[in-house]
Amino acid sequence: MLITISLLILVYMIMGKDISELLEKVKSVDWRGKINALMDKLRPWALKAGRVAARPLLQFYYVMDDDNTPTLDRVLIYAAIIYTILPMDLIPRAIYKFLGVLDDGVAMLYVYKKIKDKITPEINKKVDETLNEWFGVEYTVVEKE
Repeated sequence: MLITISLLILVYMIMGKDISELLEKVKSVDWRGKINALMDKLRPWALKAGRVAARPLLQFYYVMDDDNTPTLDRVLIYAAIIYTILPMDLIPRAIYKFLGVLDDGVAMLYVYKKIKDKITPEINKKVDETLNEWFGVEYTVVEKE
């Protein structure tokens, strides 16, 4: 039920519709449990999709994990991640090719614009550490003596 409500909130926000009734339904959600469960879904998807595709979703994940993130932002992030990693789409990729990828991009871009100011250097450090753990170290910084 949370997935459906979260996706509806995301779609309604993109369309500029009122979300207050839907938002009330998710205020009592155990976000800590949802955040932990989300990583279990995110990692297998990321390993298939690759390092570059995983980066923004991990940024979203770590913003969602921050205790200062408001409920609406958590719902939007949750919806964007779930919509991206689930095999079903409003516009199926198998049939509509580019348009099928575009709807994921619109969702991601919309949420990114809403939360980009919450992506701190600390969050980017966590993202880099996670990516390095999953994919191996991409580069090494060599300090001059």
